[in-house]
Amino acid sequence: MNRFHDRQHAGQLLASQLQNYKNKKDGLVLALPRGGVPVAYEIAKSLVLPLSIYLVRKLGVPHQSELAFGAISMDGQIVFNEEIVKSLNLSKTSMEQVIETEKKELNRRKTSYFSNLLPFVLKDKIIILVDDGIATGATLRAAISAIQLQNPKKIIVAVPVGAKSSCQEIETQVDEFISILKPEHLNSVGEWYENFSQTSDEEVSFLLKKIRNKE
Repeated sequence: MNRFHDRQHAGQLLASQLQNYKNKKDGLVLALPRGGVPVAYEIAKSLVLPLSIYLVRKLGVPHQSELAFGAISMDGQIVFNEEIVKSLNLSKTSMEQVIETEKKELNRRKTSYFSNLLPFVLKDKIIILVDDGIATGATLRAAISAIQLQNPKKIIVAVPVGAKSSCQEIETQVDEFISILKPEHLNSVGEWYENFSQTSDEEVSFLLKKIRNKE
């Protein structure tokens, strides 16, 4: 297989590799919105596990927003890509401006999404952390660092596709790592999907509400 049809298809394929966790009473699927939610929904549905989200925002380089100098989690945990910071000689002021902007967006998303979620506790839980793909891995690393502070029993990262070097780095941070495709070169996650249309806030809220109504 060279590409996934869409995020739903990718989630179904990942779910088939996670069946050991089906019906685990201490299991929880955590999605990184927005793109990770349709993938995680298929996993949670197949494994009969609750689904929630973990908010993390990429910190984009000013005027080059696709290039991340780090990421910030909903708990305020920040992970920097020191190589990018040094090579571009980013100033503290410019980075702080980006951080403040992304904090505002995190708060907006909290308000938008968590009306359809029950409060969740990560302590002593088996966490299956899901995104739709890994490029640099900055977003996932920020999420992992913040989640580890809450003492889960186990962290499993499940992604459909990830750059090989990023996968190898993240694999050392978690208890289990699953990626269906690990290309040597990954220009963008979207190139590995036939349909990679943007996931909307409305779709995220719909899927979270849909699975909650099944619980």
